[in-house]
Amino acid sequence: MKRFKSKLMLAFTAGVFVSVLLFSAGCGDNTNGNQNETNFSNEKKTGLSDFELKNGIGPVKKELNLGPIDKKLAADGEKIFESKCASCHKLDERYVGPAQRNVLQRVTPEFFMNMVLNPDENLEKHPHAKDMLIQYMQKMTNQNVNLADARALLEYFRVLEEGLKQNRSTK
Repeated sequence: MKRFKSKLMLAFTAGVFVSVLLFSAGCGDNTNGNQNETNFSNEKKTGLSDFELKNGIGPVKKELNLGPIDKKLAADGEKIFESKCASCHKLDERYVGPAQRNVLQRVTPEFFMNMVLNPDENLEKHPHAKDMLIQYMQKMTNQNVNLADARALLEYFRVLEEGLKQNRSTK
């Protein structure tokens, strides 16, 4: 009986050892530098590509080439903000949603546009949007903004961002 218990204990210990080895191999960090494997890993975990993780889910599928600020487009964006966004967002304080003056310090221009254009899918699938929903406990309403209006809103926030930069440099 003693021999049986000894063999059983040895088998149990070996099983635990093998399990620990397999578990640690499965949890290892992928540090071989293979970008394709990293992309696949992100897509497998979240269902989102690296671009979508950084820039949100929506019609903006590549990095924007913004160029110089367009003041007329920004003025249109300010009007759109006042009519469609200001009931939930203030520029400098938390309201129903987050303060917006420094939004481009927190997210990419592409993310901003994708969130404005596609809030429902972002809130359902994107980790950052889900975190914002938890923090503010209110879904962003889909205002049915079109691509041109979203671009105008972005330009308005670029003007506000430029003002923030100027204020920092004068201090």
